[in-house]
Amino acid sequence: MNLSTKFPLLAVIAVTIVLAGCAVGPDFKHPEPPATDQYVTPKSAAASDASPADRQELLLGTSPATQWWHFFHSDALDQIVERALASNRRLTAEQWSLAQSQELVNARAGGHWPQVDATAGIGRQKYGAQFLGPLPKPPPFTYFSIGATVSYSLDYTGKISRSIEQQHALADYQQRQVEAAQLSVTGNAVNQALEVASLRAQIATVDALLERDRENLKLVQVAFDAGSVSRLDVVSAQSQLASDTTLLSPLRQQLAQARHALALNLGTVPTDPSLPELDLAALTLPGQLPVTLPSELARRRPDILAAEAQLHAATAAVGVATANLYPRIDLTGAIGQQAITANELFDESSSVWSLTSGLVAPIFHGGTLRAEKRAAVDAMRSSGANYEQTVLAAFGQVADSLEALDNGAELLLAQASAEAAARDTVTMTRQSYNEGNVGVLQVLDAERRYQQARLGYVRAQAQRYMDTAQLMLALGGAGPADL
Repeated sequence: MNLSTKFPLLAVIAVTIVLAGCAVGPDFKHPEPPATDQYVTPKSAAASDASPADRQELLLGTSPATQWWHFFHSDALDQIVERALASNRRLTAEQWSLAQSQELVNARAGGHWPQVDATAGIGRQKYGAQFLGPLPKPPPFTYFSIGATVSYSLDYTGKISRSIEQQHALADYQQRQVEAAQLSVTGNAVNQALEVASLRAQIATVDALLERDRENLKLVQVAFDAGSVSRLDVVSAQSQLASDTTLLSPLRQQLAQARHALALNLGTVPTDPSLPELDLAALTLPGQLPVTLPSELARRRPDILAAEAQLHAATAAVGVATANLYPRIDLTGAIGQQAITANELFDESSSVWSLTSGLVAPIFHGGTLRAEKRAAVDAMRSSGANYEQTVLAAFGQVADSLEALDNGAELLLAQASAEAAARDTVTMTRQSYNEGNVGVLQVLDAERRYQQARLGYVRAQAQRYMDTAQLMLALGGAGPADL
């Protein structure tokens, strides 16, 4: 073969190689987060005159860690979260879905390689009288064949590359779904454990108040027997005891529901005797809270990254739809043995081969291909809007959590003051009652106010822990790297 004969062939090969590196359709670019450096108007997360144990400092831009629940310095809480991560069924399902997505990436990546298949066959053949024309008509015969075929599609439009890119993005989306499930499982475990601890503390508080009510009733009964109080005072004391008793059943019902929810999150049945208990007093409120920069939050939260992966997949889908508008070039080769008797199948004279190429160019499809491309572009734009909305929602959740921390600190301080004042009032009212300066109704009213203040303080304290956990969840499960 001379140079002039080789040149066209070399030119075709060179052009094919160059075009194979191209890919039609838009290239994906990471979207930019909103241009802001803060979530809310800066202010302290706690009142300046709060006790040292209740103060919290916001550390904007702190390097994150993932095991945020270690903030509370509770071995019991750590064990609850670890158990949830090991046994939660939803998390297990998401992990298997991720494995499926990764295998689909491997399957799609096979399109870059030639497809090789083994072939074998046996059949019986008879030609019609007119098929060979004037040539001699062979009698019916049996044939045997064995060989291999090779097919390859020239990816000069990048359709295969875009489809692999799309599957990679879908696998990345599933990875973010696993991370979101992990965050959800840990968040639910912490919040449910805190809810259980809060309700147990409230029940213990009500039990203590009921014990005081019983003491009050005995006190009034003794006074009635001595003739120093009326029957109305006895009935009032009995009414107070009955009224406070009604507080227990709703709290016990809420506690049962919280335990059942925790059991479900831990991957066990509600009757499991090994369900852990958590004491509110055993927790430590973290004094320093990391607050990830808004620009970093968009690169860390699993739901934002999942929305970004969906946008990436939709962008790649536009490339696939665009490539469908171009001609498709396929190369096919076959080699094997064919014979009319089995013992001649592997003779050298029985060897056969073929090499073919084919081009299919879309001419008229009733507008289907262009409509599919427009639909892919619309889906990409929809994914872009969904991404932006996900980012805004995340910023809003962080802002809500920061406001809740600030207001919760003020509420806790106010509840602590109210409890202390109510406790002092009860002490002084009891003393005055013993001295005969006030009646039993004043004592009961003071007890009622103390009950409300004590329950309010316990709830505010538990809510403070929950608000702290919610901030960590809103930030994507981050925490200081040194904890």
